[in-house]
Amino acid sequence: MIPNDVKRAALVAGAAEGATELNAFDGALLSAGIGDLNLVRVTSIMPPQVELVEAPPRLPKGAFVLVVYSSRTSSVPGEVLAAAVAVGRSRDGFGVVMEAQGCSRDEAVAEARAKVEEAFRMRGLELSELRVAAAEHRVERCGGVVAACLFF
Repeated sequence: MIPNDVKRAALVAGAAEGATELNAFDGALLSAGIGDLNLVRVTSIMPPQVELVEAPPRLPKGAFVLVVYSSRTSSVPGEVLAAAVAVGRSRDGFGVVMEAQGCSRDEAVAEARAKVEEAFRMRGLELSELRVAAAEHRVERCGGVVAACLFF
């Protein structure tokens, strides 16, 4: 069952190296502070009653947490990886969360912002707040990045 009593959300991002791409992804989750949680992926709607806070609280290991996330991994040395999530909100608090991946932090951030702006345009809403979290990493052996919006 999916909880409908979500009260807060927070944006996080991280990057890491690992022995494999999966280990690099795991390391990026740990770097973002969410590596010991069970992430339940959801789509991109921010309920109006949810407060967007600076950082998530310390959640119990193994907790099931709703999340919108973007990630990228690679085993190509020298490749630059980036991931971003952007949250846009209207005056009444309703919002959307959009994710993007790119070859640089700036590229991923710009893409995520553009997706939020387009989502608001499609809904005929005025954007009153926009926040972004992003990570960038240059691969040494196997690298990974993640950016996420957690709901709790």
